[in-house]
Amino acid sequence: MLRYLGAVATVSAKHATAESQETCATGGRAPTPSPTAPSVQQAGGPLAQRPPRHPEPEAPLVRDVMDVPAASVGEDVPCRDIARVLAREHVGAVPVVDADDRVVGVVSESDLLAKVAFAASCRRPGPVGMLRGRRLHEKARAETAADLMTSPAITVLPGATVAEAAWLASLSRLKRIPVTDHGGRLVGVVRRDALLAALIRDDERIRKEIETKIQSFCSPADRDAVTVTVHDGVVELTGRMPRAATARLVAEAEDMDDVVEVNNHLTVV
Repeated sequence: MLRYLGAVATVSAKHATAESQETCATGGRAPTPSPTAPSVQQAGGPLAQRPPRHPEPEAPLVRDVMDVPAASVGEDVPCRDIARVLAREHVGAVPVVDADDRVVGVVSESDLLAKVAFAASCRRPGPVGMLRGRRLHEKARAETAADLMTSPAITVLPGATVAEAAWLASLSRLKRIPVTDHGGRLVGVVRRDALLAALIRDDERIRKEIETKIQSFCSPADRDAVTVTVHDGVVELTGRMPRAATARLVAEAEDMDDVVEVNNHLTVV
């Protein structure tokens, strides 16, 4: 969980820094986005007026990592059938949708357990637990998903960034978040582990990204003379490379997220 929150914080910090730079570039006010212009042109004016820089990878979006289709239950589904859906789908919660497939709530194993436990117990709540006891009593009397669900549901749009969805998942402690369109209709579900995988580079992804950097500014002969290995975030560079290219590669590798250390064993040619 600490690595998860750290990854979310890193991505969010980058977004905050970028927004701050855009505000400064436009004289202290946020740029007005154009509905037709590419996003890269919305940040501080046309490309021709800005100094050239190396493009950064686009932030991953929820639509890139969500599961489709998503299991759901209707408002009138009996509680017993909800338990069967959870067991069949191997999930701890499912969205509840209305007749138009709009998400109106979420029903979970905890909701079902509350119903069963309260119904099987003869104990009455004390003064401190009166409010919670009334809620459990309402769930105990529930017959359908509409009676049992937690509402309103926390949802996310497919066009939201993975970082935004990850913050939502961490703050709400949800393992699965329903994904809806702008009309509130269910289009998928995104899992917390999928968000984590999208935010944290593994060794193979780090290696491929460094090799892509090498291809972007090295000649074919120099590319073939360099070997990149990564183990637990530690990058090993071996082979030979011109001095300027070596300095640039090491600097860019050290600046990559999830790179713990760069061991430069390159021979300068």
